[in-house]
Amino acid sequence: MMETIGAAWHPCDHTGTIIHVAIDGQYAGHIVINDRVKATSAAAIGQLRQLGISRTVMLTGDSEEVAADVARQLHIDEHHSRLMPEEKVLWMKRISGERSCEATAFVGDGINDAPVLAMADIGIAMGGLGSDAAIEAADVVLMDDNPTKVALAIRIARRTLRIARQNVVFAIGIKLLVLLLAALGIATMWMAVFADVGVTVIAVLNAMRTLKMKE
Repeated sequence: MMETIGAAWHPCDHTGTIIHVAIDGQYAGHIVINDRVKATSAAAIGQLRQLGISRTVMLTGDSEEVAADVARQLHIDEHHSRLMPEEKVLWMKRISGERSCEATAFVGDGINDAPVLAMADIGIAMGGLGSDAAIEAADVVLMDDNPTKVALAIRIARRTLRIARQNVVFAIGIKLLVLLLAALGIATMWMAVFADVGVTVIAVLNAMRTLKMKE
């Protein structure tokens, strides 16, 4: 007698999609199909917290059960599920408008994320698997789809701003000092040359430090 194998499926509210496998009408087991969390996602959230990012929010169109499970795995502060694209925009507006929120960054890769990427203070798209619409709307594109690069980008940006501020303070400070000495009749031609060309060279050399950034 030949065995007949049947299969049926339905959306699984907890982890994804379940496929029911039966042999001769008897339950034999099931297969669960679900998206996997990226291996580097938990590390990415941890790095963001180390950088002082005090609040992480997940906006997703997935079911509440799936969203809650992912948020629990990654230790995300809050999540909002079953969202349509326009609802994601409304949530982003609400989060951006809160007094405790100085700036917002949104990371996404789907076409449904494009409106939110465009309105966030910083829109970050996953370039490898991201849709063209998401990439077009984003301010930053991560070409290797590695979430930990978000924290790296923040460190690079902070280091760059710090060096830029150093150059501004140094350049203006030296020029003001030379102007003061000139007003007192103390400044020499070489001081003026240093305040112009010398300061520029030093500022360029200092700026070159941005080319070296440890992972």
